[in-house]
Amino acid sequence: MPGFFFPHNNMTELNGKEDCKLAEGKIHKKKQKAFGADLKNYLKSMVPHIESGIKTSNSKNVMLSAEEVIQWSQSLEKLLASQSGQGVFREFLKSEFSEENIEFWLACEDYKKTKSDHLHGKAERIYEEFVQSDAIKQINIDYQMREATAKKAQDPTHTSFDEAQKTVYILMERDSYPRFLKSKAYLNLLNQLQNNTSK
Repeated sequence: MPGFFFPHNNMTELNGKEDCKLAEGKIHKKKQKAFGADLKNYLKSMVPHIESGIKTSNSKNVMLSAEEVIQWSQSLEKLLASQSGQGVFREFLKSEFSEENIEFWLACEDYKKTKSDHLHGKAERIYEEFVQSDAIKQINIDYQMREATAKKAQDPTHTSFDEAQKTVYILMERDSYPRFLKSKAYLNLLNQLQNNTSK
């Protein structure tokens, strides 16, 4: 019976793969830290400065209140109705590598307000960016819906993306939104605002 011979370089290959996995783990941790820092900076810009009570330096001078942030927990609809809520939720989705969902939803909202003569160009852009099978920010919809949406996008109306948008909304509502409400990002923001109010 012939013996098995493992040349020495295969062991180095294996070690190389282990090193690669370790490096990937470190990169993932760095990504998580980077996300934490990004979210912290974003929240700092959204939350009023504690001591001075100065409004944020955003162009709209958004002043977040504990009441508004509590309302976000009532429904995804209320969260998405708030400009600040959209921003905080988007940062959270980035951490889960699923920000394409909110980006698609927002693109559809914008699309519905588009003048009829600009529909074709916007429909094409949304289709290429989110719907087609090799899209950079491909949304999670089944084959039939992808095909149906593709047809509607070729002869666009204001409702071309409604079905796909609804599917993505339900996906966020059932999946990401409950996790968002339990996330440190949301709970820390709420605690910070509640502490500010009680001072």
